Amino acid sequence: MIVREITAELKASASEFPAVTIFGLRQSGKTTLVRQSFPDFRYISLEDPDTNLRAHDDPRGLISELGDNGIIDEVQRIPDIVSYLQGYIDSKRGNGRYILTGSNQPILKNVVSQSLAGRTAILNLMPFSLEEINKYRTGLNADELMVKGSFPRVYEEGLASDRFYNSYVQTYLERDVRLMLNVKDTLQFQRFITLLASRVGQLVNFESLANDLGVSSNTLRNWFSVLEASFVVYELYPWYANIRKRLIKSSKVYFTDVGLAAFLVGIHSTDQLKAHPLRGSLYENLIITEVLKGAHNKGTRPELYFFRDSTGNEIDLVVHISNRWIPIEIKSSATFSKNFVKSLVMFKGLGIGEVNSGIVFYNGDSNMTYNGISIINPLNTTSQTLWEVIQNQIET
Repeated sequence: MIVREITAELKASASEFPAVTIFGLRQSGKTTLVRQSFPDFRYISLEDPDTNLRAHDDPRGLISELGDNGIIDEVQRIPDIVSYLQGYIDSKRGNGRYILTGSNQPILKNVVSQSLAGRTAILNLMPFSLEEINKYRTGLNADELMVKGSFPRVYEEGLASDRFYNSYVQTYLERDVRLMLNVKDTLQFQRFITLLASRVGQLVNFESLANDLGVSSNTLRNWFSVLEASFVVYELYPWYANIRKRLIKSSKVYFTDVGLAAFLVGIHSTDQLKAHPLRGSLYENLIITEVLKGAHNKGTRPELYFFRDSTGNEIDLVVHISNRWIPIEIKSSATFSKNFVKSLVMFKGLGIGEVNSGIVFYNGDSNMTYNGISIINPLNTTSQTLWEVIQNQIET
């Protein structure tokens, strides 16, 4: 088992807080991470039927058996246990005593914010980053990464990605999430997830989706919110000079694991992907998610947006760091074109403050600079995460 990149941040957080809560997508490696990082802590999982029953009937007794240091896995199964944990944290001094994990944020959010306010650090764990994948499989190209995805088990156990995703969709998306939503029409929910995958990198339009599915837009918004809260999908919000307007404009949808999105739209091989109309959008999903992983692994809450104006100008990603804006274009092409930088030059000319020249992430063989703009193949930066590559831009 490799040491996950978030490990240093996890241990640093544990040294400063009595508890650390780790949220993340199912199968992202939360259990392995916490057990590997804290091997001497007593471990319980609330997915175990006997432990779950005890947590429900006698939460104080179960917590007392953990002793001074313990790991409580899948806390969302019995979220009320967090309220009882507060008393034990307050009764004893010391940091890093309890590590909690959960794969569904809304169930825990209110309990954690009320009971463990000021007592817990919160981290987000995503599936493997490019750097972590390279510790198992080197030399994978972008197409292979988009098909295989980044779930740890695919690489640790050498699983065929097709079989893994088929099982994942059936056992989690079609069972756990559907049960959370009490969806009675399984087919409609399956179609909704597939339609979301087919709209990766596009604006979320619930009215259009509702027309396609014959389900109310309010119902679809509810379904989407649970998928987002369960870390299956995430939203990228539009950049706008007025922050209030920025928050009410339509957002774009991406999948936390690009391989899952590819599987849902029926892409099962690199040959299929090369000719698929969604290849560019999936490549965009791959790169933006890598930026997000690098930030989360450092315990950072990144400010990420996209830009689009009424005249058709668009920038795939705009990052705000240290009061500077860094515009980024993402191109799946292996050949650089001068057209890649037009929108970056336009954005810098808006006069909105400190704007970096920008970056183009593309699928070519070499890294270069063009008129002060960094042209980079993200797979050629494995000594740095993409988040670090972007951070370095504020120094140039």
